[in-house]
Amino acid sequence: MSKSSFILIGILMTMQVAAQEMMTPELLWSLGRVSAIGLSKDGQSLVYSVKRYDIDANSATTKEFIVPLEGGTPVEITKGKELVNDPHHSPSGQYTLAAKKVKVEKVFGKDYYPGLDKSNAMIYDGLMYRHWDTWNDGEYSHIFLYKGNEAQGKDLMEGEPHHSPQSPFGGGEDYIWSPDGNTVVYVAKKSSGTAYATSTNTDLYAYDINTGKTLNLTEGMMGYDTNPLFSPTGALAWLSMKRDGYEADKNDIVVLENGVKQNLTQQWDGTVKSFVWKKDGSGLYFNAPIDGTIQLFEVDYPGKTRKMPLVKQITKGEFDIVDLVGISDNQQMIASRTDMNHAAEVYSINLADGTMSQITHVNDEVFEKINLSKIEKRYVKTTDNKQMLVWVIYPPDFDASKKYPTLLYCQGGPQSALSQFYSYRWNFQLMAAQGYIVVAPNRRGMPGHGIEWNEAISKDYGGQPMRDYLTAIDAMSKESFVDKSRLGAVGASFGGYSIFFLAGNHDNRFKTFIAHDGIFNMKSMYGTTEELFFVNWDNGGAYWENENKAAMKTYNEFNPINYVNKWDSPILIIQGGKDFRVPDGQAFEAFQAAQLKGIKSRLLYFPNENHWVLEAQNAQVWQREFFRWLQETL
Repeated sequence: MSKSSFILIGILMTMQVAAQEMMTPELLWSLGRVSAIGLSKDGQSLVYSVKRYDIDANSATTKEFIVPLEGGTPVEITKGKELVNDPHHSPSGQYTLAAKKVKVEKVFGKDYYPGLDKSNAMIYDGLMYRHWDTWNDGEYSHIFLYKGNEAQGKDLMEGEPHHSPQSPFGGGEDYIWSPDGNTVVYVAKKSSGTAYATSTNTDLYAYDINTGKTLNLTEGMMGYDTNPLFSPTGALAWLSMKRDGYEADKNDIVVLENGVKQNLTQQWDGTVKSFVWKKDGSGLYFNAPIDGTIQLFEVDYPGKTRKMPLVKQITKGEFDIVDLVGISDNQQMIASRTDMNHAAEVYSINLADGTMSQITHVNDEVFEKINLSKIEKRYVKTTDNKQMLVWVIYPPDFDASKKYPTLLYCQGGPQSALSQFYSYRWNFQLMAAQGYIVVAPNRRGMPGHGIEWNEAISKDYGGQPMRDYLTAIDAMSKESFVDKSRLGAVGASFGGYSIFFLAGNHDNRFKTFIAHDGIFNMKSMYGTTEELFFVNWDNGGAYWENENKAAMKTYNEFNPINYVNKWDSPILIIQGGKDFRVPDGQAFEAFQAAQLKGIKSRLLYFPNENHWVLEAQNAQVWQREFFRWLQETL
């Protein structure tokens, strides 16, 4: 090859690198968000939707497509749900199930006093008067049974002040048919008031359409029981947690058949996210966190034998297997997959060896043009001599001879997996593209590292989890390319709590902080949050229980408000007005304290957002303020 050819190749390669784009907030929100609707009735195709946001219009549009599983060009369709099997039609086709809201309780002034119809007063005699982002208006979601084309249908929970599907996140998975079409199984938490607010005890109820009688299938099982699913042979499986009040307990797969219950994952040191049955009913496939990722597993179902069920991991790699769509006719698992550099697309997974083939390609063209981040998996030794996984995300044009500002990312939950997820708000790819190294520790409380590690955060918010954070950032600060004078800490929910706590306990490590929807005052949080089971478990009890050592440690030693006197760094505080889980008073208290202390601080308030930021233009404001703050203070 001639010298001129080498020069030409060099020029072309330089042009190619220069042409690569960096991720921006606008580009992030231009991505198509892929959701699988299901497998076609013939089992040969995938039906899916793509949601796209229009920032200028502050709205979104969704289109539906069908594509052969073996490859081909997607075809746009309408009414995609009609192309997949509807689990809410009875096997005989005679009946249909649907969820509908019904007015059960009086709440408004006009409910009690009809002549005062212009009053907007609300009257409550018990707790759970509001939940997540919605006030209790006396209406409850009930399951209705329709025969043929009848208009009214039968309310399976007539007069009951209980929800099914579960509020606020339950859906169609909360009510199903038995294979023989004689029984409807649905999920409900049949308690109210204080009992509802302090308990996680949901149950599975079986309604017999021939007798009209309802049976509690999980009576005596005191934690969450959710996601019922029948095998082709009639065995009922569901996800079950043992302990009442512990919303992040180990999630196991339990099977009920002929009156016998079996916990298939009891001996496995992990927690299940979701599952599907094998086509022959001999076992189940499930996904679960492991070592900073979410992978696909299988467990056999030994039936009536006393054989110990075996759990086997099928996929391995630095990615997440998220939504399990179903099993194709050629024994491929169809599922969504993400990693920190790529939004969700749907893949087929060979169940024999875990190899994958991509089915949807909605965002391929975008990501091919982007200079991707380097994702590194590190392990550091904690203060109690354990190995902790730390994800490190580098800027796309990373040069180890330079120094970079570095962000400690504090995960929420507090017991949610810090895996290879792809977020449209806390997007590591976007942060790195703006020139920041991101350090994301799998601190105490993360699932995927054994149950003991997962549970270690409860009643110890300000203890080992905080030491884990500092261990991670200290280990990274030893690298020559990390600018120790430009360290920041950011996070939301428990991550927001972490920021408020670290702001008074960081020993001059951090130059700036960003806290979103974080707990600032553990006492006022207990007095205003709605799901009291959460704070009862994690805090150890109520703030007035003076003899309760665990609770007193939480409200004193682990309470961020008690360390405001040591605040010395700028802080951006972000809050949603409709966040009833971590109510807005937390942000107001923190902002007021920072302002009165003369600390550079800013309040970013979203009146109509909840614990998340969901509207397109609000999301853009969030991103722009996030990076404006870092530019100003880091």
